[in-house]
Amino acid sequence: MLAVLCALGSSLLYALASVLQHRGASDQPDEESLRVSLLLRLLRQPIWVLGLACDAAGYVLQFVALGHGAIVVVQPLLVCGLLFALPLGAAWSGRRLSRVDWVGAVLVCAGLAVFLGVAAPAPGRSNTGSVQWATLLIAAGVVAAALTVAGRRADRRGTAVALAAAAGVVYGAAAALTKTSSHLLDRGIVPVVIHWQPYVLLVFGVAGMVLAQSAFQAGALDFSLPTMTVVDPIVSIAIGAFVFHEAVAAEPIDILLEVLALAAMSAGVWLLARCEAALPERGHVEA
Repeated sequence: MLAVLCALGSSLLYALASVLQHRGASDQPDEESLRVSLLLRLLRQPIWVLGLACDAAGYVLQFVALGHGAIVVVQPLLVCGLLFALPLGAAWSGRRLSRVDWVGAVLVCAGLAVFLGVAAPAPGRSNTGSVQWATLLIAAGVVAAALTVAGRRADRRGTAVALAAAAGVVYGAAAALTKTSSHLLDRGIVPVVIHWQPYVLLVFGVAGMVLAQSAFQAGALDFSLPTMTVVDPIVSIAIGAFVFHEAVAAEPIDILLEVLALAAMSAGVWLLARCEAALPERGHVEA
């Protein structure tokens, strides 16, 4: 129960962070894309710093959730952030929710409920072997790099989508590193200091932040946020099942229902992310 509550709280804070950070990042010059200097420029933007504070608080809750629950449970629950963004965004902007917005909300809730109900995830390992870690991190790095290269050759919409997908892959791998780091911290500070996972987590965290902010910078939030929100949990589910051996129902009918549930949840995310009530004004953003 603690893992679920922390994951839901984290999703709310991440949703707020995305909206606030997009407002700050979308005004930055194109030449700063994919540079650490982009983060230094954004630190001068009060609204972005507020988003960063929400990000940090959300990560603390995610850290606790992954320390007490399976990746396969925690990461999909982060999708609920868009459900929180709907009424908050509507109240903030004075806009009304449409029928499509409510359809998206129903798809997300139904898809998430069916997936967790059918998959019945069971806790797995808190760590894995060196070969598995190397395979996971190299694969994540290669895929993220390929998406980044593709994004640099695309138009602004394609750039936002590709960089957001790359960020989702990096954040999925970071979730695995977070889970292991959380369990190391349960044993005290010394295990955290002497193991390599927390240090690599820091690298992946910074890389994910640069990719995410570059995606926000490239175009409207409804290009980047749905992509990132869908890719992160899907990558995390695969890592949880195949790397950390978090058991999920694997009968053919179960797999079919799980795939359909994830498809419904993904469709709902796309609808919600395009909700005008949850997004900032776009007059200054190239679509």
